[in-house]
Amino acid sequence: MASFIIEGGHPLSGTIIPQGAKNEALQVICATLLTSEPVTISNLPKIRDVQNLIQLLRDIGVKVDVSDDQQAGHTVTFQADELNMDYLQSDEFVEKCAQLRGSVMLIGPLLTRMGKAVIAKPGGDKIGRRRLDTHFQGFERLGANFAHVPERNVYEISTSHLKGCYMLLDEASVTGTANIVMAAVMAKGTTTIYNAACEPYLQQLCKMLNSMGARISGISSNLLTIEGVSVLHGTCHTVLPDMIEVGSFIGMAAMVGEGICIKNVSLRNLGIIPDTFRRMGIKVKVDGDDLFVPRMRHYEIQSFIDGTIMTLADAPWPGLTPDLLSVLITVATQARGSVLFHQKMFESRLFFVDKLIDMGAQIILCDPHRAVVVGHDRKLQLRGGRMSSPDIRAGIALLIAALSAKGVSRIDNIEQIDRGYENIEGRLNALGAHITRMT
Repeated sequence: MASFIIEGGHPLSGTIIPQGAKNEALQVICATLLTSEPVTISNLPKIRDVQNLIQLLRDIGVKVDVSDDQQAGHTVTFQADELNMDYLQSDEFVEKCAQLRGSVMLIGPLLTRMGKAVIAKPGGDKIGRRRLDTHFQGFERLGANFAHVPERNVYEISTSHLKGCYMLLDEASVTGTANIVMAAVMAKGTTTIYNAACEPYLQQLCKMLNSMGARISGISSNLLTIEGVSVLHGTCHTVLPDMIEVGSFIGMAAMVGEGICIKNVSLRNLGIIPDTFRRMGIKVKVDGDDLFVPRMRHYEIQSFIDGTIMTLADAPWPGLTPDLLSVLITVATQARGSVLFHQKMFESRLFFVDKLIDMGAQIILCDPHRAVVVGHDRKLQLRGGRMSSPDIRAGIALLIAALSAKGVSRIDNIEQIDRGYENIEGRLNALGAHITRMT
């Protein structure tokens, strides 16, 4: 197990470029199973979850060719022309799937192309119950049969053929929508998905599938129409910048920055993220497709028009992504004013605030879903301490807190941070941070 040792209080300045989007990368990598032709994906992040998924595809017989290009980022070509179906039934495959939540999106491509799939209950962040009902209900409506095998704790899904239909999803699940879309693109007839997720990463998946020969309309809305085709071909695709990393850098710049430029952010795909930080009193300046956050000696949380306390809550796109609430909570500890955070979409993502409280933050955890942050206005600096990263997003929030804290901090279990952030200590040290990795 590795740890970060962080010497706090060092201001950061300079330019940083966000990595490719983790959530999009996991979706489009799984989509390469839909064709026997080569698919090239550029700007993939070199993070633990992506590398594990690529290795999983290698294990099932996908040919993988990796190249790094300074212009295109990390580029990988996949060709799934000789899949090892015996390995897909093995306990080793099941065990690897259980360690990676993104593996659940292998079901749709395997089901529609091969007629069967075996998947374990996937791993990932421990942020409350993350059910798979939406995935399975969608597959059932398309004509698949599935069974839970208790002795192996796996799901076996099979079909003689998939047939398009109308479905109303019980929730706008991003991975559920992605999985069903990938299954439906080669189903017979037309599939209509209402209450579909419409995050930019899901839009990217649909655009990539259309470039492979799929017929998907309604992209960027919550009503998708998919006309099934018999075969898909290869394509080239570029992954968007990671909006969660962009938001993390905005928060970091506000707390410990002396002026930071975030390059090539794909502004049109950030949604309300910049404006949410502006509601926290942070100046976020736009220059083309770049963002600049100047030094913030003070930033004051806005109130609503009627003067009541600001409330920030997560919601499906185009609402505020839940992945940034932990960063926003950390940033609020040094703001002027108070704000209520309401985490609606997950059950236990706010428990990490105990670690901020130990560092001196004034936070009232009302229940597992709500927390009130009383800002210090920088009058009471956070103090360093020892903590452990419970998940990817809480991990980066604790790292931001440690960078602004007085003294030295230690963050254990940073493998969680590595799952979502590429070489984060190297990139932040280049801005002036003092972060050391210890194993």
